[in-house]
Amino acid sequence: MYRQQDGRIWLIGGTGESRELACAIAQSHLPCTISVTSEAAKKMYPLAPELSLRVARFTEDTLIQFLQQENIIAVVDASHPFAVEISRLAIAITTQQHIPYLRYERPDINPHTGCNLTGCDATAIERSTVAGTVHPIQLESFDDLLAGEWLRSQRVLLAIGYQPLPRFRCWQTQATLFARILPSPIALETALNAGFAPDRLIALRPPISCDLERALWQQWRLSLVVTKASGTGGGEHIKRQLAAELGIPLVIIARPKIEYPKKTSEIANAIAFCRQHLFSGFNA
Repeated sequence: MYRQQDGRIWLIGGTGESRELACAIAQSHLPCTISVTSEAAKKMYPLAPELSLRVARFTEDTLIQFLQQENIIAVVDASHPFAVEISRLAIAITTQQHIPYLRYERPDINPHTGCNLTGCDATAIERSTVAGTVHPIQLESFDDLLAGEWLRSQRVLLAIGYQPLPRFRCWQTQATLFARILPSPIALETALNAGFAPDRLIALRPPISCDLERALWQQWRLSLVVTKASGTGGGEHIKRQLAAELGIPLVIIARPKIEYPKKTSEIANAIAFCRQHLFSGFNA
């Protein structure tokens, strides 16, 4: 039979997909250490003898130390598609240490569904409406959004997480900006420091129902919504649906481009990867 090595899987967590994968790993009785960036995120994961949880924001030195202390022999990266810092660091260090790496990522919604507009003027919003139907406006980066006139004089919901909000400070006097953030002290502090008034903030942890999303858009009388290409797991499909239903233009920021050594969106493939590296050879 197969012999298990004296080692563990490192699961980079923080997403709903990582929780699903953690459950599957536990059910398969595979030893795994999950890393998250906050105490609140730990509550997402099941209690199981196979799983241990670490709250950490890694640097190069602390990550190398972590890999050695936990005896990590393979890595499954299920972090958020926009959490590029940890993914790039994990790829660099695991490549250096010759540790197998797998990216497990929620499927992207068809990026060709919508208007890939390259113009940066407000008339592009009008051009996103074709034959009475609102088509998503897809931009490559926040730089493209902020360099243009997309936001001017609009009532805008920024459903983009708290980290990019400081970049929108200069637009506070040129648009009416609202933001949805996680219910955490750092998210609230970041939003307030970026110039968001308390009555223009709402703190909610996903998933968010279509009804609640619709009520929020209508309550704030939005004329534009900005979100990230976070896939179905991030509620992108609901925002697309509501944008079409309510006739509100939706700007979608594309996922950062990262060259992953190996990638899958199937739990079965991720479990097979874990088994492959945790078990080796045959015991006679």
